[in-house]
Amino acid sequence: MPKQSKIDHSLFLLIVAVLAWAVPGAGHFVIKERKRAVIIFITITLTFLTGLYVGSVGVIDPVGAWPWYIGQMMTSPAVGMLGQITKTGQYTSYGKPADIGQIYTSIAGMLNLLCIVSAVYMAYTGRGEMIGEEEDV
Repeated sequence: MPKQSKIDHSLFLLIVAVLAWAVPGAGHFVIKERKRAVIIFITITLTFLTGLYVGSVGVIDPVGAWPWYIGQMMTSPAVGMLGQITKTGQYTSYGKPADIGQIYTSIAGMLNLLCIVSAVYMAYTGRGEMIGEEEDV
């Protein structure tokens, strides 16, 4: 019985990590850290969108700027879909706006990586609660 419980907890931690990567803040939302989840979602999304606004969608370049792309992919798997669109070369971005856009979008990814680690750690230590468990009032 304890082995099954350990597997269930490991699966829960994996689900928290995947959700936190898929949608910034979702990992914290699952462990009932709602306010923190909203703050994370807004911060990371606005940082990423600011980078796209400044540098255009062309800053997501999996071919020509793959080191930046790795950081950008930490934001969400949706960046991978944008990367497939920009791979054709139709959306190019040059100069200082492109550099600033790459920096902003990569910072959003690195911030989300920290939030993923935070959500998994909080779930591991039991600081947050699993959805479906009753709160003691």
